[in-house]
Amino acid sequence: MSILTRLEEVILIAIWKLDDNAYGVTINKQVSELFKKKYSMGALYFSLDQLVRKGYVSKSAGNPTPERGGRSKTYYRLTQEGKVALHEVRKHQELLWEGITDLFLNQKEI
Repeated sequence: MSILTRLEEVILIAIWKLDDNAYGVTINKQVSELFKKKYSMGALYFSLDQLVRKGYVSKSAGNPTPERGGRSKTYYRLTQEGKVALHEVRKHQELLWEGITDLFLNQKEI
């Protein structure tokens, strides 16, 4: 398994959650909500291109629309490799956090 950055992981989760509505703006909105931080479209598209190159995401052009001046949206979908990568990340995180109790994570102690 290739190591994913936290941003790549969240982008994959966003694409999974958005399903057929996963395109740049909606992915950015989802990622920003999950991180509680605004991401530039440039940073998002850089990571999306990386995920396409890694084979975790595929992209396809939608139909051109008049509201977009005749341009089409680029839609993203998880590939089987992307689903496996997300599964592996979750499995590794669960192992990493195994045995750490909620008491340890009490906000007053941090």
